[in-house]
Amino acid sequence: MKHNIKVTLILLAMFMITQLIGIYVVNYYSPVKIIDGQVTKVSAPGIPYGMQPPEIKEPTEYFQMMVSIFVAFAIAIALIFFLMKFGVEFILKLWFFVVIVIALGIAFNSFIPQFKFASAIVSLIALPLAYIKIYKPNFYVHNLTELVIYPGIAAVFVPLLNIWTIIALLFVISIYDMWAVWHSGIMQKMAKYQINKLNIFSGFFVPYIGKRIRAKLKKLSKAKLKKAKIKVNVAILGGGDVIFPIIAAGVMLKTIGYISVGSIILPIASFFIILGAGLGLGYLFFAAEKKKFYPAMPFITAGILLGMLVYWLVF
Repeated sequence: MKHNIKVTLILLAMFMITQLIGIYVVNYYSPVKIIDGQVTKVSAPGIPYGMQPPEIKEPTEYFQMMVSIFVAFAIAIALIFFLMKFGVEFILKLWFFVVIVIALGIAFNSFIPQFKFASAIVSLIALPLAYIKIYKPNFYVHNLTELVIYPGIAAVFVPLLNIWTIIALLFVISIYDMWAVWHSGIMQKMAKYQINKLNIFSGFFVPYIGKRIRAKLKKLSKAKLKKAKIKVNVAILGGGDVIFPIIAAGVMLKTIGYISVGSIILPIASFFIILGAGLGLGYLFFAAEKKKFYPAMPFITAGILLGMLVYWLVF
């Protein structure tokens, strides 16, 4: 196990909570509700900040959108490395700040009653949180905002994909993740740059102290404790590892919808995706070795595909 059991369970809990929030946010913006195979169009609110995706009418358009996502992803990675190379930290921070404000605003908008100034209200809430997150880092603000950032982003991408294109996207991202971690080391470089230079990280971030160090610290006097150099371990989970399962669960939600279980209506298909993703990530956490880097997406993708398969076999 790479991290101790407590830290591992904290990361898994944050991951699962974010997935559940993601289902709620994606469903809130969906113009179609499917219950027991019956499709009903509803007057769902549009995504704020002009982020409403185009309506897709033909199946071939999903593949066009998938290609566009690949291209946008490649351009974003290239641009980040370009800015990293020239040390333009203020632009990167501003970029992260804008994205976070938009993502938080989209997510928060789904939790409040809709009225004329709803977008302005959620913006006023999102702005200070994004400012603290980027310019005045705080452990609690960082991780709490991460819980809703990825649901907000996922709400924009879910309408652009169907089941086949999300499966293709998961395969491509998993292959990229393996290459970026095991071959090129891009992921490690990006993570270290974000933490050391920008003092931020796009993902969950849990610092902790090992048992041996804690035992030594208990024996020190207060005077020596203040001067002691403490080695802090860090458990991280990248944002991409969190958002893609939400998108996959959202695609299943808009495609299959809800199923009645007695008097309760549940997004069973989406739950299978989330459970599978959680099992894949959990397996990685418990099987991983200390001081080694692992790509999480191949394990998460395997879990998602297993969840899909089990769902289709059962239902």
